[in-house]
Amino acid sequence: MAASAWVVEVTADTFQQEVVDKSREVPVVVDFWAPWCGPCRTLTPILERLAAEKAGAFVLAKVNTDEEQELPGAFEVNGIPAVFAIKDGQLVDKFEGALPEAQVRQFIEKLLPGAVPAEDPRDAEARDPAAALFAYREKFAADPNDPAARVALARVLLAKPGGEAEAATLLAPVEGGAEGAEAEQLKAVIALRETPHADADLAAARAEVKADDAASRVPLAAVLAARGEYVPAMDELIAAAELDAALGRGPVRELMVRVFNAIGPRSPEADDYRGRLRNLIY
Repeated sequence: MAASAWVVEVTADTFQQEVVDKSREVPVVVDFWAPWCGPCRTLTPILERLAAEKAGAFVLAKVNTDEEQELPGAFEVNGIPAVFAIKDGQLVDKFEGALPEAQVRQFIEKLLPGAVPAEDPRDAEARDPAAALFAYREKFAADPNDPAARVALARVLLAKPGGEAEAATLLAPVEGGAEGAEAEQLKAVIALRETPHADADLAAARAEVKADDAASRVPLAAVLAARGEYVPAMDELIAAAELDAALGRGPVRELMVRVFNAIGPRSPEADDYRGRLRNLIY
């Protein structure tokens, strides 16, 4: 696409005028690209098309990194394509790589005057789980390698019974990084749910409990934990440890740790019950 009022080639000499000064009038999207870059050949036409579609609502400023060395360094560009959004002379958003057009469009829409920020799907999980599930499935479909998308989709699948197998598949490759801790927590939830925990299983486990039999409380705790009733499960385990410290150091402690992993090992509840169990068995 030829340069226009909405698509301009930028150099170090023109950057102040074409980007910084112009951004005080309309948002400016800076596209770092190169002729040899395959992903750039996918992304840049999308940006150019959106610039034409929006007809001046934003300006696309293209920087050829083969010809300009100073500007990529100033923006700490480590790979291309790299896209930066400038408003009122300030960097407000960015992304790297050739995103699908739908995501590029969302990136642009957020910059435009009067844009209403999209609701975070996590905010909708309790209010509208179906909408959150749909949003997370779209996010995962757009980038199946995104660990955040995998964890988010797994989390909403586990909000009700039946999603364990799909969630486990989603979480399997997620290790470390920002999402690693939540992935491990969700994996622990899935592991606890391997214990049969229908209403009949709960009734049967309760029927087996005897007041002076510590061991009978552990299966009940396992069923409660599988149902997501973590505090009642831990209460049963504490009661078992009070009756039998040796049992507390074995099966009780093992199951308690699995519950801690599901609720968050450093959560207030985990810290509380960890201390209570420690006082009983050591």
